[in-house]
Amino acid sequence: MVEFPILTDGDVYSQFDYETVVDAMHDAFAERAAGTLEAPPRWYVEAGEGELVFTVGAATGPTDAAGFRVYETHGSGEDHTQLVAVFDATTGTFEGLIVGHATSSLRTGGIGGVAIDCLAREDSDTLGILGAGFQARTQVGAACAVRDFDEVLVYSPTPESRTAFAETANEDVEPPVRAVDDPEPVVREADALVCATDSTDLVFDPDWLEAGTHVTTIGPRFRDAHELPLEVVDRADAIATDSLPQVDAYDREYLVSGDDYDRMVELADVLENPDLGRTDANEVTLFCSVGLAGMEVVLGQRFLEEFGAENR
Repeated sequence: MVEFPILTDGDVYSQFDYETVVDAMHDAFAERAAGTLEAPPRWYVEAGEGELVFTVGAATGPTDAAGFRVYETHGSGEDHTQLVAVFDATTGTFEGLIVGHATSSLRTGGIGGVAIDCLAREDSDTLGILGAGFQARTQVGAACAVRDFDEVLVYSPTPESRTAFAETANEDVEPPVRAVDDPEPVVREADALVCATDSTDLVFDPDWLEAGTHVTTIGPRFRDAHELPLEVVDRADAIATDSLPQVDAYDREYLVSGDDYDRMVELADVLENPDLGRTDANEVTLFCSVGLAGMEVVLGQRFLEEFGAENR
């Protein structure tokens, strides 16, 4: 009987580090820039009372990994899970399986880390976080892996949530994480600001945003439902996303549209040509995270290589 490793969330969370996550995502974007990352938009399969949602990708350059992630949308219970299947892209050999949500959430955080590394000022001192969910936590970890922040400020409208978040995140990163009771100082003091909410209404006043700030949005991002003020899109000197094909595949009008859409580039292109990103310390930069297919596979392969054998 052929054996292969199966990792769970417990395996991943007990052994990963954010430097590894960001490094894997950086490698995936490098393959995207080189044209060796196949990353079509996600696709959906009707399945009874819900859907199966697939993201499929192949990194055929140095990474040499192919595979897919699948999750379901049935109901609202707590039994949801995700599967990430990893194959050798050259031989087709099945390398292993990752079960749970860890790889997906860490992938999103790692993408955000690469975005900050490419677009935020080198001398960024303060990281601001709006939102206190699990996605916000991975954004903090990855951001602190690429910049030496002096402090992290977090705001959530629920006092208990932001306080608990700060206590937990303080265990992950070196700079102190401080919960504040008003979003304005978070935005005004942030050199890099991450919006990681599920709000379909604006989460800050655009007048609070200082020159030179980098902004990442990972929450709702459509013209009829968005966490980010549209004024920030218009004001941004550079706009990037991880996947233009995914933006184009949405069946709703995207947050960045019209002339602003024409200015938007892929983060992989910024990685290859930094002049497409920040060119001045006073510029406002914007990253709109939508999810680049294949990234979970690249990260899953890295996890399987580093500690998969221990979990056979």
